[in-house]
Amino acid sequence: MVLSLVNLCAREVVSDHSSSPHWLSCVPRELFRALLDAAFSHRRPLAVGELVQRWPERTLTVGGSRRAGQCPPNRLCVQALLLAVVRGLTDKRCCLQVLDLSGLQCEDGRVEDSMGGWSLTVALCSMVLQARAAASRAHRRDGERERKRGLEAERDRSAIKRDRGTEGCGNSGEGSRGGHQVEVVGKMECRTNEQTLPEVELVKGVRRRMEIQRRKISSEVKSNSSSNNGSLCDQEWDEVAVLHVRADLFINSRSWERVRDALSQLGQLQLHCRYLRVEELSASSIASLLGLLPQQDLLGVDLRYSSLGVSGLAMLLPLLAPFPQLHSLRLHYCNLDLQRTQPGQQGALQDMSKGLGSLKRLQRLCLTALRLPGHLRLLLSSLSQPLEVLELPYLCLTSTDLAYLSCSQHASFLRELDLSENRLDESSLPSLRRLLGQAESSMSQLSLCGCGLSDTLLGALLPSLSCCRALRSLRLALNPLSRMGLLSLARTAAGIPSLRLLLYPNPLEDYEPGLPALPSSAQLLDWPLLEEPESRDLTLRLLDEVMNLRGRSRDLLVTSDLLNYSPDLTVND
Repeated sequence: MVLSLVNLCAREVVSDHSSSPHWLSCVPRELFRALLDAAFSHRRPLAVGELVQRWPERTLTVGGSRRAGQCPPNRLCVQALLLAVVRGLTDKRCCLQVLDLSGLQCEDGRVEDSMGGWSLTVALCSMVLQARAAASRAHRRDGERERKRGLEAERDRSAIKRDRGTEGCGNSGEGSRGGHQVEVVGKMECRTNEQTLPEVELVKGVRRRMEIQRRKISSEVKSNSSSNNGSLCDQEWDEVAVLHVRADLFINSRSWERVRDALSQLGQLQLHCRYLRVEELSASSIASLLGLLPQQDLLGVDLRYSSLGVSGLAMLLPLLAPFPQLHSLRLHYCNLDLQRTQPGQQGALQDMSKGLGSLKRLQRLCLTALRLPGHLRLLLSSLSQPLEVLELPYLCLTSTDLAYLSCSQHASFLRELDLSENRLDESSLPSLRRLLGQAESSMSQLSLCGCGLSDTLLGALLPSLSCCRALRSLRLALNPLSRMGLLSLARTAAGIPSLRLLLYPNPLEDYEPGLPALPSSAQLLDWPLLEEPESRDLTLRLLDEVMNLRGRSRDLLVTSDLLNYSPDLTVND
């Protein structure tokens, strides 16, 4: 990456912190962004803090999508940013009103000294609580000053009264008429001062009275919000908050109480959630959390490892309907096992279907390991608009489910489809081929990992795959293919011009002896590969020959590595 002259100069400026007092006072506002980027890139937390505390614009975006090779912000730099935000609330030089930290978290454990979503959420909530505590202390100080100012004004009025009374008594030795006139004038002046002094104080304290009135309104809003189970409308939040912070929140049972405290009370700093990820929380806690979130900003919800059951999901889904921008719902391992019949199960499924139907903007739906065989029509038919992303791994799909999906309104709009770990057989192939034919112009990502595709089944599917002209990612790991079947797959993949990633299964010849004829994905995952590298080298050499022959050795990544391949290749050229 070639740096511009501005970036090079910014890097030199932030590298020496001792010089910051000289350039901070005179740097133009147009250069703050370049200086902040340089401070993040070269891990200068002190420079980050000083720049954010004086931020000259109303908005600041940190995070989002990163360029290739660009490292996520350092943990110390993120902490310095959050501390500077709190200090900037009382700094007149800071103009910041909206701070966007969406996508700032780094979930790649291989990146050292980065801040993950869980740590970032706790740090954000601590920042909110810290700002609220600082505002409370300032409020107490202001109240104490107000009380002292009132006492001083009362003493001044008392002193004026005493002075006027003493002055009237001192003139009593003169003539009765003159004394009477002085006494009348003194009383009139005392009365005049008593009437005008409060008016002068009223004029001088207009801004103060407005502040007191605003805080009174805020306290009334707070009391009303507590009486309404902690729910606040967005207008009430906007009337109180000074700085709005947008971020992705990661919440589990350990951080739930802190997040609740940060969201449930009004203050100068208000959190807005873009994507919400929740793990190991009960349905009642998730319902309380949804009631605390501002409704205008939430785009996606991801619920994982929570024992919700069908009844819990049926209770939660209607609570998502008030979020007008919600377009993504992901449910992972939520303990829905409909392979076992239970009382009231069908009614709860009907409620769950109605809840999904209430999400009018839903475009992405992920149902991982919910075990709902034969119920796909019931769940998806209630949706008012077609889905673009559908992930159904470990769902125990039947041929009836695939037949419905291939004829549904969603088929021709699907961009991403994940059917991993659903056993496919000859009865499923016609529906799957029809589905691929419907989505041939839109499908960009397809995952069929662990579907039990043998050479015969895959051979019947390859003509349909070759017609998917928008396909960029094809994942077929953990399928029982021979080396000849793998080469047929490679030739088909090389003939798809748009394809950028092929995740292929290790051929059966590369495993240690003892595997059954058609092993499951679990057996393929656990079974050891041959210790001798000759077999694997032969597979790689044959794949390279196929790619070179088709001219795809440079722009198509062919790998069997389940852990280290980059999904970003499906997005970027």
